[in-house]
Amino acid sequence: MGLVERLMESTAGLTGRSVLTLQEWTPNEIKSILMTAAWLKANPKVAQIRYALAGKSVALLFELPSTRTRVSFQVAVEQLGASPVIMGWTESQLGRGEPIKDTARVLSRYVDGIVIRCRHHETLAEFNRWASVPVFNALTDRIHPFQALADVLTLWERKGRIAGLKLVYVGDGNNMANSYVVLGAKLGMHVVIASPKEYPPDPGLVEWGVKEALLTGGSVTVLEDPTEAVAGADAISTDVFVSMGQEDIEAKRALLARYQVNGALMARAKPDCLFMHCLPAHRGEEVTEEVIEGPQSVVFDQAENRLWVQKSALLQTLSD
Repeated sequence: MGLVERLMESTAGLTGRSVLTLQEWTPNEIKSILMTAAWLKANPKVAQIRYALAGKSVALLFELPSTRTRVSFQVAVEQLGASPVIMGWTESQLGRGEPIKDTARVLSRYVDGIVIRCRHHETLAEFNRWASVPVFNALTDRIHPFQALADVLTLWERKGRIAGLKLVYVGDGNNMANSYVVLGAKLGMHVVIASPKEYPPDPGLVEWGVKEALLTGGSVTVLEDPTEAVAGADAISTDVFVSMGQEDIEAKRALLARYQVNGALMARAKPDCLFMHCLPAHRGEEVTEEVIEGPQSVVFDQAENRLWVQKSALLQTLSD
């Protein structure tokens, strides 16, 4: 049996699965996504993979703006031989008040998978509840699983390992902070979230992550002091201070100013510490120009790896 055949055989047990938060995936299943992504990246022109999902269709349903997520998912779908069906939220009947459960059931009759980016995680959960095909979380206000997968793939490429690494997230305790809690706990990483008490990561996810990490040899810690948090860090990550649609912008920016990732903060980490950002970035706000454009920055590797982890997940869940 050749490499491609073994790869396709390894996907069989994951067919039909959704990707919602990754809490629903085991550590070995998550590693399968990452290993397959690495293989696909190293072998981008294998003919069998180009036709792996031939004859299938995947809906891309976006309530919120997107550059990286939308393009990388569309390209991933096309590179696997499937057809992307791109839908803006207001272009569908959802924009006119059609119940989510009706749209989910209708689309499930037409397509083989549904990629959704929406404001509220409850919307995604409702869609998944009624859909009869796999649903893929392309970002909600609670979690951003594919970005976290891309980031961990980037760490693996640069550090040669995942378990035992110290990943520090600095800033607003938003969906990226939550995503690192989940994925780090699943993979035995030491995740530290440095955020103000007014904007913490999801308390329920943190509680879950602390318990989950006990099973994998990792840890989850939440601190307020960014200087304390980054000591000994293998990677420091951040995100914009103000996410789409949030209010009290100026007050929040003022509170988060001390969480900027700059040269002084990077200097407190390990000498080979990586800088990560999911993009888009506001230079001069959550990160300085010298850091994001510096030699420790891997932000564009992260962006590229979105394509490969999404392609891997689509292959493993939608292939027959």
